[in-house]
Amino acid sequence: MSKTTRATQALAKAGISFTVHSYGYDSGAERVGLQAAEALGEDPSRVLKTLMAEVDGKPVCCIVPSDREVSMKKLAAAFRGKSAAMMKPADAERLTGYHVGGISPFGQRKIVPTAIEEAALSEALVFINGGQRGLQVRLAPKDAQAALKAIAAPLVA
Repeated sequence: MSKTTRATQALAKAGISFTVHSYGYDSGAERVGLQAAEALGEDPSRVLKTLMAEVDGKPVCCIVPSDREVSMKKLAAAFRGKSAAMMKPADAERLTGYHVGGISPFGQRKIVPTAIEEAALSEALVFINGGQRGLQVRLAPKDAQAALKAIAAPLVA
């Protein structure tokens, strides 16, 4: 497994301090983020999942703890929209250039507005997908927010 991806290259280019961690990706896992947390031996609140959605029909990226569900109402509100829905997996792959299960908010093909769950910013370090199934980057959540120019908002139900 390569530890250099568009995501790690984007973080390095932005001067963000991070470490790379690989784990045995289980393609049959019901919830990829929880499987990653378990494989890494980390609390699921510190292993963040990257979700691609649409607010009023426009693509957005949201980053939330792997043990929580995103609230579509809160997601829409975060982007000052009326409605939100999850993006179809094929559309998410086409837009980001990553495969589902390996979608990173960093180094996506097209830059889209991004929001991070505000509670995650209280953690010292978090894990976020590194752009490949079975690859996570560990970094300060405020650094992730800065690199992505992400808004912090309450996003979980």
